[in-house]
This record gives sequence, structure tokens and C-alpha cells, in this order.
Amino acid sequence: MSAKKVVIITGASSGIGEACAYAFANAGYHVVIAARNTQKLADVKQRCEQAGANTLVVGCDVSIESDCKNLITKTLDAYGRIDVLINNAGITMRALLAELDMDVLRKVMDINFWGTVYCTRFAIAELIKNKGSVIGVSSVAGIKGLPGRTGYSASKFAMNGFLEALRIENLKNGLHIGVICPGYTSSNIRNTALNADGHAQAESPFDESKLMPAETVAGYMLQMVKQRKNEVVLTAAGKLTFWLNKFFPRWVDRMIYKVVSSEKDSPFK
Repeated sequence: MSAKKVVIITGASSGIGEACAYAFANAGYHVVIAARNTQKLADVKQRCEQAGANTLVVGCDVSIESDCKNLITKTLDAYGRIDVLINNAGITMRALLAELDMDVLRKVMDINFWGTVYCTRFAIAELIKNKGSVIGVSSVAGIKGLPGRTGYSASKFAMNGFLEALRIENLKNGLHIGVICPGYTSSNIRNTALNADGHAQAESPFDESKLMPAETVAGYMLQMVKQRKNEVVLTAAGKLTFWLNKFFPRWVDRMIYKVVSSEKDSPFK
């Protein structure tokens, strides 16, 4: 069995997942990186190993239960332990429900919610044994429903509820459950967002250079694991939304509608 701690990161081929791989590699972990695109994972592995981390690549579609089970099995075969599971793999969508193909909703739920459930279920016994951490990468859309992103918000609300219930289940056995809500972060998630008929929209509605860097989110996540925090909400806009929604939910509704309506190629136009 490895003496070093082992982290599994899903959706590690780009964005927050890739940044997390480098952050945990630099922190001295063995790193298991999972995603569908193994060619991109090979590049991430090379950079992790340059930081001195023993790194395992596992091709995995988290919407497929058997792929998630294989991810956990291969990790245990390679290292004999799991200390941290970061459920990062995710996809978003951008369309009004009235115009949306139902398969888009199913796909978003399968990846964002069921992917978290599958990976956590197969890893949980080992994580409990090691008093490890399960981290869910949620969103401000899991705190406040976002118009035009009904499926995405639903998946993140579901993830949050699942992990909160799991935290209480394991209140007395030392398992750490954390949820991080990054707010708008510079990544490719908006470029791959599904439109009404399930195709990638291919272009972000935001200036990505002005958003929080993925590396910053990864730094917060590493600290979250070290300090065993239950919840972290990032970005000024995310924190403001979180607190204002507690006291002025109807006002926040109107503000969010206004913001989404002003986006480039807004679904309201």
C-alpha cells in the first residue's frame, strides 16, 4: 500500500479538474486523473509527473456506472488506498425549457449528478476507512436556480442534497464531505454547454479572461481538503448571491433575470 495519500479527480482533462491535478501533485499526492479524453489526460499526466507525482490515467465516462466502478478498482489496484475523491466532471446547458430536447436534461443529470453518486458509492468504504474527503464541485447555480440552465441547476441542487445527506450519515466516522461553489470560472464548460437540441454552443457568452482562474479554484479546493471545510462559495458575485438570496429572494430573481437577459446570445432574445 502507498504511504502517500491518493486523490482521484474526475473531469481532469481541462479546466478546474486539470488545475486540481497540478495542485494536488505539487502538494505531494499520488494523482489519479479521469476523463473521457485520454489523449488530453496524457498531457496532464506528464505535467503532474514533472511535479514529482506518481500519476495514473483512467479513461472514464462518469455517466456510465461500470466506468466509475472501474475507476475505483484501478486506483486500488495501483495504490491500495483512496484518500480524496473530487467529483468535478460536469457539463452545462443553455436553453429555455420550452425549447429543450429532454435528452439534454438527461445527459446533464447523468454526468453531474449520477456521476457523483456512482464514483462516491464505489469509493466510500475506502474513504471511510482512511477518514478521507469527498468533494463535490457544485456551482452558484446549485444555490440559486439560473434561468436558461434548468437542467444544470437541477443537477447541482441534486448533488448538493446528496452530499449533505451523506455528510450527516457519516457524522461520527470521520469522513469529510465538502461542497465548493466556484461561481463563474474561466474554463471550457461554457464552450461545451449544450443548446436546446443537444449540440455544443461552442462559444462562451462571457469574457473568460475576466473570470476567476481555474488555478485559483484548485487552490481553494486543496485548502478545503486540508482544513476539512464543509462548504466554500467563491467569487464576490457568488457570495453576494448566496447571502442576498437568504433575505431578498424575489429581488435576486429579478436581478438574475436581468443579468441573463443581457448575456451574449441570451436564450431570452
